[in-house]
Order: sequence, then C-alpha cells, then structure tokens
Amino acid sequence: MNNIQLSVIIPVFNEINTIDLILKKVLQSKIIKQIIIVDDFSTDGTREFLTKYNQDKIDKIILHKKNLGKGAAIKSAQKYIEGKYVIIQDADLEYDPKDYDLLINEAEKNNLKAVYGSRVLNKDIHTNSENFSHAVRIWGNFFLTFLNNLINHQKLTDAHTCYKLFDSNLFKSIDLVEKDFSFCPEITTKLSNRKIRIKEVSINYTGRTYDEGKKISAFDGLKAIWVLIKYKLF
Repeated sequence: MNNIQLSVIIPVFNEINTIDLILKKVLQSKIIKQIIIVDDFSTDGTREFLTKYNQDKIDKIILHKKNLGKGAAIKSAQKYIEGKYVIIQDADLEYDPKDYDLLINEAEKNNLKAVYGSRVLNKDIHTNSENFSHAVRIWGNFFLTFLNNLINHQKLTDAHTCYKLFDSNLFKSIDLVEKDFSFCPEITTKLSNRKIRIKEVSINYTGRTYDEGKKISAFDGLKAIWVLIKYKLF
C-alpha cells in the first residue's frame, strides 16, 4: 500500500550554488515523501551534479532537452506524483522545507484540498521589506494578489507564493498549460473555477536578489495579469 504522504516537485534551472543544500534540507524532513526533480536544461553544472547525486535519495529525475520554464517543469512531473499531497519546492533557499508540516497539518485538520504558504500573512511591513529585498517586489506581489482576489473572488494574501500544497488527485486532474512562472495565476484561477477553497498559513521566507540568481521579471508580472483574465473569462 502506498504510504507516501508528500510528493515534492523541485523545478531546477541553473542553481549550482544552492541545489546541494536545498536537497539536504528536503531530505531532513521526517515526512514520508517522494522527491521529483526536473532540470530545465541547466548549463551551470547543476545537471551534472544531479546525474551524479545519490540516486537512492531521489525518486525521479527528469532532464529537459531544452529550457522550457518552471510551469513546463511542473507539468513534466505531474504524471509521476504518488503522494497524498504534492508541493512545489524552488531549488534556491528562499523557502524552508521545515514548513511542510504546517501546510500538511492545515490540510489534514480542515479537510482541505489546497493550502498556500503565505510570505506576508501576519508579517509587518519591516519584515516584508527585508524578505522581498526590493520595494517593487513587495508592491508588485500586493497588486497581483489584489487583482487575483478581485477576479477569482478569493481572499488570499500571497497568491504567487511558491509553497502551494494540493491534494494530489486534484492536482493531477488539472490540465496545466502555462510553461513559465504563469503556472501560479493559472493554477489559482483553475482552482477558483472549480470552487476549491484555498487556505493560507504563514511560512518562513528569505528572498534573494537578482544578483543572487532571482529569475522572475516585470514581464512575468504583466503576463500574470493576462493569464488571470484568460482562464477566468475565456
């Protein structure tokens, strides 16, 4: 009988400086888990590191033949999910796997099919300024979350968080289309269209700068607006 509690999808693109440590942090979690890594055609040595990594610790490694985007990486992993729940884990060190328990406990306690880890819930402005590393990112996230709530009739504080926990059967039933960071507004809107309630819990977050490898851009924010409208109205 399958007793895997959590499938962890780790999309990776050029994270040679952090991949070893984040894998150690994921593996330290006591949760019975399945680890699925998708390398999105890294060129900085990440791919070579992964292919030499202890294969007994990683359940599935998928190697893209070209760079396709975070959403495409998540879609590649979708059919291999075996856990009761699934979560997305970025390969940098912004999110702490110690918070897995918080999200799972919330889902179990309230019989929820979707729980998001909010970077801003119950945090003051000073803390957010430190974590997000730039005021533009704070206000950009606030605006996109506000727009998401308006369009999807939700009450989220952090719609674009990486830590999204889903019931696996629900997640596998969703046809994912967006290949890039627009995975976030796509999945949240499609949950709204199905009338799936999303609950948030406060999580730890240490944002990195663009000099440290942050990849999301202003263009991704603009596209997120279009994706919200597209999956709600068309």
